[in-house]
Amino acid sequence: MHVGVLGAGSMGSLFAGLLAADGTATTLLAHEGSHVDAIRECGLRIESVDGSTETVDVDVVTDPAAVPSLDAVLVFVKSHATADAATEWGGALADAHVATLQNGLGNAETLAARFDSVLAGTTSHGAVVEAPGVVRHAGTEDTRLGRWDGPTDDPSARLAATLSAAGIDTEVVTDPRTALWRKVLVNVGINAVTALARVENGVLAEHASGRRLLRRAVAEAARVARAEGVAVDEPIAETLTVAERTASNVSSMRQDVEAGRETEIEALHGAVVERAIEHDLPVPVNRTLADLVRLAQASPDRGHP
Repeated sequence: MHVGVLGAGSMGSLFAGLLAADGTATTLLAHEGSHVDAIRECGLRIESVDGSTETVDVDVVTDPAAVPSLDAVLVFVKSHATADAATEWGGALADAHVATLQNGLGNAETLAARFDSVLAGTTSHGAVVEAPGVVRHAGTEDTRLGRWDGPTDDPSARLAATLSAAGIDTEVVTDPRTALWRKVLVNVGINAVTALARVENGVLAEHASGRRLLRRAVAEAARVARAEGVAVDEPIAETLTVAERTASNVSSMRQDVEAGRETEIEALHGAVVERAIEHDLPVPVNRTLADLVRLAQASPDRGHP
């Protein structure tokens, strides 16, 4: 199986590196930059959870016209870049099974409007690009994947088996929408608060103020999920557990805010607010968190404590 990975950020780099290290034919689809240059010149160094390091060769393509024939593509661009990436790389991916493991709501719908075969799911692995050509594997958790529209089929099973063989244990699910909402609820409880307060995930579980914000944000979003017809069980407890298990992690939204990059706020808290409006549900905590992150993004001093 030849797997493409679209996006050379932390998660795309990690998954491409792990697949290549396992011997899977892997091509990283990315834009030019210092990180891509370093991968080309020296390989991708993966710093594992156990402290070990490994450098692997990963094929990189920056020209859509030069993309080889691919069986499947894992999409790891930021949510706000999904539509543009689908347009830019779409011709090269037309015959592949396109799988999104991105954060947030709306990515699968965007891809399904462009591609015939779309898989969707979630991953709770964590990663950080420490330096050009270096990615740190910050945590291992579940990965779930299934057909977005239609019954679970062979492409889902084949890609899940390929990922599992590379050390990314992946479960095939029949209802990826539920898996997506479960991940969104976790992200809603953790991402914006840690980004704004500049704290690690575990602080939310340790301090009363963190637990209050987490509970209120998740409870609001869970009501929206149920209004959308998605059954979610004990989302607050699940989010607290994730915060504890990933206590030392720096959330992706905090990484983006501190680096002065655009965040995925619109696909998370912003999307929750939009869908709450459709169902006439109040979500004041999520609305406030979304606005605060938008302000942080707009600040000329963003990225500096």
